[in-house]
Amino acid sequence: MSGFLDTNLLVRYLLDDPPELAEQAARIIDSAIDLYVTDVILAEAGYVLTSVYRLPREVVVDGLLAVLQKRNIGVAGLDKGMVIQGLRLCRPAGRVSFADALTWAAVQSVGPRVLYSFDARFPTHGVEVRRSLPD
Repeated sequence: MSGFLDTNLLVRYLLDDPPELAEQAARIIDSAIDLYVTDVILAEAGYVLTSVYRLPREVVVDGLLAVLQKRNIGVAGLDKGMVIQGLRLCRPAGRVSFADALTWAAVQSVGPRVLYSFDARFPTHGVEVRRSLPD
């Protein structure tokens, strides 16, 4: 058996609130079944936990990393190791958003490692950020 986790389940698990939903979420996430998240789910969870619930970014990143490091949790369409590295990029400060960290992981996972963007703050480790086509 396998399935995907939605953002609301992940948020309840990480908040441990309300207790009855957190308990249900824990039974699912801590089970032995293969579960998957998407980059959108991770970005949305990061946003909700930091913006709506006002949790510190470090706490949110550490929580998401703990979930991703479970054996039964995978990331749909992306290299799980790259997603973990991407989330670590956004841990220290607000410079790298959750969405940019996960876009970075997608560029690293799928290639080519070129991103066309006007975002001067996009993480460039292992990614060439271009503002225009090469001459």
